[in-house]
Amino acid sequence: MEPFVSCYSGALAAGVDEVGRGPLAGDVVAAAVMLDPKRPIIGLNDSKKLTEKRRNDLFDIIKEQALSYCVARASVAEIDSINILQASLLAMRRAVEGLSVQPEHVLVDGNKIPAWRYSAEAVVKGDSRVAAISAASILAKVTRDAEMVAFDEMYPGYGFAGHKGYPTKVHMAALAKLGVCDIHRRSFAPVKRQLEQLTIF
Repeated sequence: MEPFVSCYSGALAAGVDEVGRGPLAGDVVAAAVMLDPKRPIIGLNDSKKLTEKRRNDLFDIIKEQALSYCVARASVAEIDSINILQASLLAMRRAVEGLSVQPEHVLVDGNKIPAWRYSAEAVVKGDSRVAAISAASILAKVTRDAEMVAFDEMYPGYGFAGHKGYPTKVHMAALAKLGVCDIHRRSFAPVKRQLEQLTIF
């Protein structure tokens, strides 16, 4: 991990991160984690830099050893209503508010902080610099990936298990062939274009 020095030196700090801003389908999922300094977790890193197996292993370890954790989300309907940025911030706020142990300070991945009552700081590339944010990114990604695999069975033909809703060539081709399904984000341009084509014809 890259070195990180926080302006906060207390023990009761949480890390929060979200997964799923870029996909065309599915909820945006956030997680908040407060690590237990007495039970350090080895191998934490940005979830995207870890293998699927390593993420899954760490997912179980984090849930077992963290002082507190919470996974939350903002729905597809909320994304379409308030936009993906605001939905991501909402999901992060819900994750932190859902912690069984409330933090004194929150380290937020990225450059924006949700509107909330907590002392907080934004950390660019925090998922590779702050252990608690790394842990949060792992919980969020493993949770969302599992949901997209389940959606693959509910909506066959779209390939959700493979691309997880991101706008890959496979997904775009399926969208053109099969049309829009219930979990697609209608405010996102490729989905919106597909719906507009249906109204034209």
